[in-house]
Amino acid sequence: MKRILIANRGEIALRVLRACRDLGLSPAVVYSDADRDSLPVRLADAAVAIGPAPAAESYLNIDAILEAARRAGADAVHPGYGFLAENPKFARACADAGFVFIGPPAQAMALVGDKVEARRLMKKRGVPVIPGLTERAADLETFRKFARRAGYPIILKAAAGGGGKGMRVVRAEGELESAFRGARSEAKSAFGDDGVYAEKLLENVRHVEIQVLADGKGLAVHLGERECSVQRRHQKLIEEGPSVALGPKLRRAMGELALEVVKASGYRNAGTVEFLLDGDGNPYFMEVNARIQVEHPVTEMITGIDLVRAQIAIAAGEPLSIRQESIKPRGWAIECRIIAEDPEQGFRPSPGRIAALRVPAGPGIRVETALQQGETVSLYYDPLVAKLIAWGRDRAEAIARMRRALDEFLISGIRTTIPFHRQVMDDAEFAAGRIDIGWCDRALPRLSAALAGPGRDAEAAAIAAALAAHLEAGRTVAAEPGNAVSPWVLDGRRALMQGRVLPRA
Repeated sequence: MKRILIANRGEIALRVLRACRDLGLSPAVVYSDADRDSLPVRLADAAVAIGPAPAAESYLNIDAILEAARRAGADAVHPGYGFLAENPKFARACADAGFVFIGPPAQAMALVGDKVEARRLMKKRGVPVIPGLTERAADLETFRKFARRAGYPIILKAAAGGGGKGMRVVRAEGELESAFRGARSEAKSAFGDDGVYAEKLLENVRHVEIQVLADGKGLAVHLGERECSVQRRHQKLIEEGPSVALGPKLRRAMGELALEVVKASGYRNAGTVEFLLDGDGNPYFMEVNARIQVEHPVTEMITGIDLVRAQIAIAAGEPLSIRQESIKPRGWAIECRIIAEDPEQGFRPSPGRIAALRVPAGPGIRVETALQQGETVSLYYDPLVAKLIAWGRDRAEAIARMRRALDEFLISGIRTTIPFHRQVMDDAEFAAGRIDIGWCDRALPRLSAALAGPGRDAEAAAIAAALAAHLEAGRTVAAEPGNAVSPWVLDGRRALMQGRVLPRA
């Protein structure tokens, strides 16, 4: 491998680009019309346009991406996450065109990517699965019969893909038909596959996932767990590792289950085996994410292992240099997903131009973002604009550092989930680790009341008024004989007044 084409955008494209640099490889990127001036495009050795802003005409266009790889002179393709990352057709097309695909083989991806097939296989291998259908269903009556047998509530899920797309909770029979139609439509739109199935809805459970690495030589390791229970509408908002719910015995058992999933599916490269964990400590297999995860920095921070670098090495045919006994997680890491949504308005999307950007730093802080001042956050793509990760020697220190970093983080011009994350870090239940997948919905009224305190607009108005008075005073002093105010100082004050810089997110 000499050049890798990164078939993605935003922060994950930048993350892979940096891994290429560390390995002495040449990074190339693709871009849509909307991303022409993005940071990955500016930093890559080569950048190839692949079409208009809509993803279906650019980042989901297999032919356009393969042509871009040829034009860029790439040897390999890294799909990142989302878009085509878990599409076996894309993985197969890359291999057929002579490019190394940095991910699992197409056949393994197809097996674990179809959740129904994966459930059926895991059940045969003795891996506990959530009670539910073991086949896709195209007719409403099949779901109705299952729900009557299992009892409401149930959850409908897309057979392909993930990320909460194509999921609908059904609590009563009267909701089933509209949920069925909605799940199929969303699954078709997100993954090009309208297949859905159903599971019994397990409530008050934790979402715990195990990171795995597997090479082409038969060696596989797990790198411990991440807890992803703070989520809204099946979308993860905060992830952390390790989990307060796992002791050494359960951690070891879940790691062994994850490796059994890898072995059963013939999986290779980096992946994540996801489980639901009930209050009695019983894990249930959910699915495999056959790609690098959004939350992979959590595992990198506590293990010191560069997962993207490992992905590239495995794809290049290198054996794993890591052994299970050498993996010794240290400390605690928490990741907050900074999303362009307004938590004060029911998490309404907040696209717009970035007027000012200040990124936090300091001990234990890592920020993954491709944002630039002046850039426009578009409605065409996922609203994730940054990932903020804090590491500490223990969970309390990680929370304290995250709180500090959130206070430093400034993104003005759009609304983001930064204020929501501040409230979570200050919440007593979260601090005690008393969370499950329904916690966020239960806590939102309390958190929203805190968010609705003194408005940020009122605060900004007060600051602007004070700055105006200060600037006028500066002009008066400067006009007096023998006095001079630096033009840099005056320009900085004007920038604050004009909204080019604001003190708070």
